[in-house]
Amino acid sequence: MEDKLRECFDNMVVYKDLKKSNFFSSLGLPSFLRDWVLRKFEDDNGDYDVEEVNDFIHTYLPKKEEWLSIKNKITYENERVKILTKISVDIDIKTSEITFSLPNFGLTNKETIIEPVVWERYKDELTKSQETWGIIELGYRFPDDSVKPKITGKIKMTGFTSFCPYIADLDYYKDVRSEFDISEWIDILLGAIDYNAAGYKSENEKITMLTRLLPFVEKRLNLLELAPKGTGKSYVFGNISKYGTLTDGGKITRAKMFYDVARRTPGFVVGTDYVAIDEVKLVTFNDINEMRSIMQGYMERGRFNIGGYEGESSAGIVLLGNISINNMDEYNSMFSELPSLFQESALVDRIHGFIKGWDIPKMSDDLKVSGWALNTEYFCTVLHLLRDDPSYRAIVDELVSVSPNAYVRHTEAVKRIASAYLKLLFPHVRSISDVEPKLFRRYCLRPAIEMRRVIWRQLSILDAEYKNEDKQMPLFEVKG
Repeated sequence: MEDKLRECFDNMVVYKDLKKSNFFSSLGLPSFLRDWVLRKFEDDNGDYDVEEVNDFIHTYLPKKEEWLSIKNKITYENERVKILTKISVDIDIKTSEITFSLPNFGLTNKETIIEPVVWERYKDELTKSQETWGIIELGYRFPDDSVKPKITGKIKMTGFTSFCPYIADLDYYKDVRSEFDISEWIDILLGAIDYNAAGYKSENEKITMLTRLLPFVEKRLNLLELAPKGTGKSYVFGNISKYGTLTDGGKITRAKMFYDVARRTPGFVVGTDYVAIDEVKLVTFNDINEMRSIMQGYMERGRFNIGGYEGESSAGIVLLGNISINNMDEYNSMFSELPSLFQESALVDRIHGFIKGWDIPKMSDDLKVSGWALNTEYFCTVLHLLRDDPSYRAIVDELVSVSPNAYVRHTEAVKRIASAYLKLLFPHVRSISDVEPKLFRRYCLRPAIEMRRVIWRQLSILDAEYKNEDKQMPLFEVKG
C-alpha cells in the first residue's frame, strides 16, 4: 500500500520513523512543522542530512529562551533576523496602523509595526486567517524624537514567506480516495497523524482514535472525551493541526476564551477550528455563572456578546479528561469528577458526542508510525478546507430519515457527527448516488448515534427531564 500511497500523493508523502528516530522528538516540534521540514530535506528514499536539518532548525526555529538574543540582534546590532513561526496581524481602526504579534515568543502588537509598503506586498497572505505560519523577516524601526508626534522604537516586519507555498488541491484529494478501500484509507489516516495502523488490535480501536479528528473537519462540533492516561489526547489536539488550539486547563477566563475587553483582543475560540480544553477535571473559572452563560450560548449558536463586542466563530469545543478505570461506565454517572459547569444539563446537552477514550490503547512503540505516510502539514490543511464544504451535510440530510417529533438537539448532533465521519472516511462522495448505504450506516451513522447516545444517557442521570418521552433518542434510518 505504501507504493500506491506514494504514487497517488507524490510529494505530499514523507517518510516518518518515529519508532527508531529520536532526532525530531528531541526537538519538540509539532507534527505539522516536523513534516514540513521532512518534506523540505528528505530525498526519494526518505533519507536526510541530520546536520543540514539541524542547521536549518537552529537558524529558523529558535527556542523561546533565545528571544532576548534575537531582540538584541534586531535592536542593537541592526541585523535582519528570519524565523519560522506563527504571526497574528491587527489593524488599528482609529490610526490605520498595522501591527503584528508573535504568540510563540510573547511579542505583542504594542511592540511592533508593519509599514505600508511592506503591508502592500504581503497583505494577501497575511489576511487569509486570524493567525498565519510563515518565515518572517524582522528588522527595527529606530525611535526619532525630532518629529512630532515622536516615533517610538518598534520591531518591524520586513519580509514574509508563506509556510505553505503549495496549493492543497482538495478536488484531487477527494478523487484519489477512490483508489483505496475503506480499510486502506483508515490506515492512511492513522499514518497521517503519526500512528502505526498495525499496532491496533481491532478496527474499533482505529475508528475510535480517528474520531478525535472529527472537529478538524466539521464546524462547531462539540465533543467530550474521557480516557485513561497515556492514550494520546493531548498529542492529537496539540500537534497535528496548525488550525486548532489546545489549552493546558488551569484557570479559564472569559477574556482568555472569548474576548478580552481591556486589551480588545479576541480569545481562543476566534479564528481557530477547535479549542480543546485539556485536563478538564482540573479546570477552574473566575466567574462560573458568567462562563456558563457565554459557553452555552456559543456552543448553541457559535456567537457571543461581551461588552458590546459581537463575536462569532466556527470553532468546536472539545473537552478532554482522564477517567478512573472504575468509572468507565456509560450507564452510570461519569461526570461526577468534572467541574460543576460540565455537570449542568443545559450545557451537556450542547455537547454533540462522547468519545470512549478507553477504547483507544495506551501509547507504545508499536503504535508509532515507521514508514511512508501522508505529510501531516498537508493533511491538516485538507481537513481545514473540508470544513467549508456543505455538500456532505446535504447528502446526510437527504440520506438519513428520523422518527417523527424527534428532539432537535439529538437529530442535529447525530447528523453533524455523521457528516464529519463522511468527510473524513469518504471524502470522494459528491452526491447521494456515490454513497454505499451499508458502509455509510456502519462507519458514519451508527458511530454518530452511539456517540450521542452516551451523552443522552449521562443527561438522563443528571436531569430527570431527559427521561421524558419527548427527549428520548429518536430512530435513525438510511434511506434505501
